[in-house]
Amino acid sequence: MKILHFILFSLLFTQLTAWTQDQPAYVLYDSKGKKIRYQKMLKQLEQSQVVLFGELHNNPISHWLQLEVTQAIHAQKNTVLGAEMFERDNQDELNGYLEGSFNAKVFDTLARLWNNYYTDYAPLVDFAKENQLPFIATNIPRRFANMVYKKDFSALDELSSEEKSWVAPLPIPYDSMLPRYQNILKMMGGHGTSTLIKAQATKDATMAHFIVQNLPKEGVFIHYNGAYHSDYYEGILWYLNQYKPGLHVKTISTVSQADIHKLEKEHLGRADFIICVDEDMTSTY
Repeated sequence: MKILHFILFSLLFTQLTAWTQDQPAYVLYDSKGKKIRYQKMLKQLEQSQVVLFGELHNNPISHWLQLEVTQAIHAQKNTVLGAEMFERDNQDELNGYLEGSFNAKVFDTLARLWNNYYTDYAPLVDFAKENQLPFIATNIPRRFANMVYKKDFSALDELSSEEKSWVAPLPIPYDSMLPRYQNILKMMGGHGTSTLIKAQATKDATMAHFIVQNLPKEGVFIHYNGAYHSDYYEGILWYLNQYKPGLHVKTISTVSQADIHKLEKEHLGRADFIICVDEDMTSTY
């Protein structure tokens, strides 16, 4: 009877394994479109100084893997976490929560949290809290980016000294011809302006600046951002190369496809590692 049970269990396990292999929720690829194993990706991430984890903001696979990757890297290396989703002038509030000065409910009233914070980012913040890890608010305050959009870079000169401390050092380096910035104008169908991509640049520059300012010694800074901010090795990475040339950076991007068994040509070269998610995957919002 035990042998029969073992045989039945083995058959069931084989069927379940085959099913999950035939219908995976996602597939990992390298920049050339070659499938890569999760553990091999992790090994390379652990050897880097900065990981730019590009997400689709409403994609649950992105958020699940962010936590999984963070836990795995932290088990091997000293880590600092940071995110686009927190603006620099909310660092004190973020620190207060991490240090236990107040609870999550109070944190929610004090900080400008994204609508999907509790489902998608709270697990990362709570992991940092539980493990006493720094979590850096890297993004420029949104209202300052809006000022650039309305008035150009010169609007930042009007900020107070304290306000300027929440932004990348002025003047901000800028190359309007970077392909991803030019693509923003194309996506706007002729309605985009030069100040629109300058506002995007202030975000990229500020995130890069505060990553550099908070690099761990002999460790990894893991940064969570929308994929567009680091896709094709531009955005944040371009500014990292301006502020600290020679950094060992690995990038991750997330894409959605109807058929995930082969990476589409448009995604080749998007990042060092590409999470290809089935487009039927549910969204977090």
